[in-house]
Amino acid sequence: MPLPLLALAVSAFGIGTTEFVMMGLLPNVADDLGTSVPTAGYLVSAYAIGVVVGAPLLTALGSRVPRKRMLVLLMALFTVGNLASALAPSFGSLIAGRVLAGLPHGAFFGVGAVVAARLVAEERRARAVATMFLGLTIANIVGVPVATLLGQHLGWRATFLVVAGIGVVAMAAIARLVPQVPLDQHGGLRQELGALRDRQVLLGLLTAVFGFAGVFAVYSYLASMMTEVTGFAESSVTVVLALFGIGMTLGALAAGPLTDRALRPTLYGSLAALAAVLVLFDVTVHLKWAALATVVVLGAVGFMTTTPLQMLVMNKARSAPTLASASNHSAFNLANAGGAWLGGVAIAAGWGWTSPTLVGAALALVGLAIAITAGLLDRAPEEPSRVVASSESMPRMSEVG
Repeated sequence: MPLPLLALAVSAFGIGTTEFVMMGLLPNVADDLGTSVPTAGYLVSAYAIGVVVGAPLLTALGSRVPRKRMLVLLMALFTVGNLASALAPSFGSLIAGRVLAGLPHGAFFGVGAVVAARLVAEERRARAVATMFLGLTIANIVGVPVATLLGQHLGWRATFLVVAGIGVVAMAAIARLVPQVPLDQHGGLRQELGALRDRQVLLGLLTAVFGFAGVFAVYSYLASMMTEVTGFAESSVTVVLALFGIGMTLGALAAGPLTDRALRPTLYGSLAALAAVLVLFDVTVHLKWAALATVVVLGAVGFMTTTPLQMLVMNKARSAPTLASASNHSAFNLANAGGAWLGGVAIAAGWGWTSPTLVGAALALVGLAIAITAGLLDRAPEEPSRVVASSESMPRMSEVG
């Protein structure tokens, strides 16, 4: 792993830890701040709102900022947000801290993906982006369980202080290890907005919203499914979530080389496999070992969709990819919120704890249909101006100067 990619992966590890750790700390936060667990659940939504708003906003504001400096500034904001969360005196101020911590999430991954792709040869760009995302997946194996235990024994504030410390380490690593990456020759906010209006970029974002919602329709209720249906004790939930994280890591490792070799087939295959595994999970959830094996596979095929979707929007917004890349993470968080909501609707309707699996399968199939439609449209002859725009390749580091 090139050292600059390691610096980006460390940053992704910190971001992934703070994003998912709140789910395990809700009872502790609710007890400490005198609120209910369902009300404390708004803290998860607050972070997602920060991501959705911050991804396009901060990317647009920083469209002319050198990318290395932008990455350091985004991690500085991330650090401040987690520090504010740790020191929050009330529930309202903690909500504000979570929104602040979420603001740089999408912009960081958007800019970071562009930087990672510039650091390697053309045929290894997807592997470089997947390497950065490994930090996010490893956070679910190590960061979230350890941070949850820390919060349970030393208080939830200690968790966010540690995450803020990771943010400081990530800032130093980026400043020391990541080289200067030049802005696009014809970059700027107008160029970025123009690329975002591309039909293929919009279809890619829509694929992310529906396809990835299939993952979160189940993941949001995975703990309840494992205890209420499969029969695991609550103390085993951390292990189940770690297995899901292992699957995510395996999916990220596989997605990089597969996407470099065949982007759209990888996207089609991962979405189809996601739908099939979700249907299968409706059966295997009743058997402990089968359920655990399916959780690993679900994490793998679910996360395999992220790299081809990321590369798709970057390729189609090739002359100005940063805003499209960041907006992809807004789409993922909309998928998070939408999938969780639809899964909850199915449970509330009395369809049972396993109903989110079939809801998720339906969402994955919708995402697959959108992806196939986009692929068919992409085969149509392009306008001359579109050909010129798409021929502006992204310069690699070897071409700088």
